[in-house]
Formats: sequence, structure tokens, C-alpha cells
Amino acid sequence: MELAIVIAVVVVALAFDYTNGFHDAANAIATSVSTRALTPRIALTLAAIMNFIGALLGQQVAHTVSDTIDVPGGSHGLIIVMAGLLGAITWNLITWYFGLPSSSSHALIGGLVGAALAAAMFSDKGISVHWQTILDKVVIPMLASPVFGFAAAFLVMLAIMWIFRRRSPHRVFRGFRLAQTVSAAALALGHGLQDAQKTMGVIFLALVAGGYASDGDDLPLWVILAAAGAISAGTYAGGWRIMRTLGRKIIHLDPARGFAAEAVGAGVLYSTAFIFHAPISTTHTITSAIMGSGATKRFSAVRWGVARTIVTGWVLTFPAAGLAAAIVYWICHFVFQLP
Repeated sequence: MELAIVIAVVVVALAFDYTNGFHDAANAIATSVSTRALTPRIALTLAAIMNFIGALLGQQVAHTVSDTIDVPGGSHGLIIVMAGLLGAITWNLITWYFGLPSSSSHALIGGLVGAALAAAMFSDKGISVHWQTILDKVVIPMLASPVFGFAAAFLVMLAIMWIFRRRSPHRVFRGFRLAQTVSAAALALGHGLQDAQKTMGVIFLALVAGGYASDGDDLPLWVILAAAGAISAGTYAGGWRIMRTLGRKIIHLDPARGFAAEAVGAGVLYSTAFIFHAPISTTHTITSAIMGSGATKRFSAVRWGVARTIVTGWVLTFPAAGLAAAIVYWICHFVFQLP
């Protein structure tokens, strides 16, 4: 019975990974498509390939995700993980439907925490939330990364404007369209590095709960390849609703500003993954970088009403995914008569 639940959790985790891919495809390619540096299909193909490669480059973020909560062994712990995943998928689909670029990362962690807290209402045996890890690795980076992304993209774009101030805008933009192929690939690599690892962490958590792995073990190769493949396939499917929001509704980007946003976003993703091992939101990072680079035109060029709606979605993500996961757990608790 437990093996069947483990398999079900893995399938649901890969389904979440797939929704993460198409939900966040816009993160990697919206700027390149909106500036016409790449066609949509070429951009999606490039992003899918780089997502797959990025997912193979590390395990630190995966272990951080698996360390956010402790669950009991056996079917009860697996149901908690399953509820967390379903809560995250629910919020992903809601925000995708409305075209809101919310964070799949925070939806996942919010779902896990919500399911764990709901389970603790009935029995806290073997269930705990590591609040210090969440504060250090999730909340602080969640607040810091958009601020840094905005400021860094603003400064990088100012530097570009000063360096190329005497050049022909037409030639400059043509050069940056070519450069965006590199920056978009780098951003997609960072997206795979960050987001696929989060799914790996959840699958590892399920394997530990089911007795098929121990804390401190390396991730099995099949987990890495499965998560990489799922997010890559989801990315190739594309998230056109969110792409329109990022690429057109916040601000009209030119190739130079698109390059600045992508380059800064990629740098933030790499540094937080390799240095801080923090599962940050690629959505928050690239959205704030787009706002920062766009604000160099003039602050009024950014559609702050759209930005306010996006930020509202960011704030709601953690509690909304947690509530959805708690509801799923409560349903499972009574249906399966969990102890």
C-alpha cells in the first residue's frame, strides 16, 4: 500500500513540475519574445533545453526544500506531502488562468507547510515545520531578491545607456537582440537549476517518508532525470497567458532593457542556488528586473497598476497554497481515516 502511495506522490510531484514549467516558461522567454529577439517557438525550445541542463547542475536547493518540514514515516507522511503538492498545483492553475506571474516555489513550500500544520492539528507526532529554515532560506530571500533584482537591473541599464550613448540606437538594438539569445539561455538555465530542484526535494521527502531513502543521502539519478524532463516538457508547452503579462503589460521592452533584465535575473538565480542554497522565485526575480530596467525610461513608463496586482499575487501565494493544501489534507484525513 505504501509503495502505491509513494508512486502516486512521485506522479503528482512530476505533474507539479510540469505545471511549474508551463507556468514559469514566461520567466525565461517573455522578454526575448516581446523584443522579437527570438520567435516564440525557438524561445520555448531553447528554454526547454536549458531547463533540462540546469536541472542537472546541483542538489543544494533540493535538500533545502526537503528540510522545510519533518513528516512521520509511512502513509500518513506521504499523504501530507501529497496534500502539499496538490495545494501548490491548485494555486499554480488559478494564477495561470488569470495570467498572474506568481511563484511556483513559494506555492510549493506554502503547500508543504499548510499540509504539515493541518496534520499537526490532529497529531503532532513526527510532524514539525522548520521555521528558522523557512525564514533564512525562503522569507528573507523572497523579500530581498525582488529589491535587488529591481535595483541591479536599473543600474545595469543605466550603465548600458551611458556606454552606448553615442551609438546608433538601431545598431545597438540589433546587437542586443543577438545578445538576448545568450541572456535568455542563461536565465532558462537558472530556472532549471532552481525550480526543478524543488520538485526533486519533494520527491526525496516522499522517499524518506516511505522508507526508500534516508536523510543525508544523495538524490537518486532517476529523480534528477525525471524532474528535469518534466519541467522541460512543461516549459516547451508554454505559458502564453503569463507571457503576455510579463512581456507587454508591465512595460514595452526594447532589446537592451530585455538583455539587462535577463542578465540580472540569471545572476541572482545562480548566486542564490550555489552560494545561499535558497529556493528563490524566478518569477519574482525576473519580474522585478523587468520593472527595474524599464524604469530607466521614466518611472511612469512602468504600469504600476499591473505591478501592484502582481505583487498582490506574490503576497497571497504562500498562504493561499497553504490553505488549499490544508483543505486537501483534511479531506484525506477523513476519507482515509488517518491516525
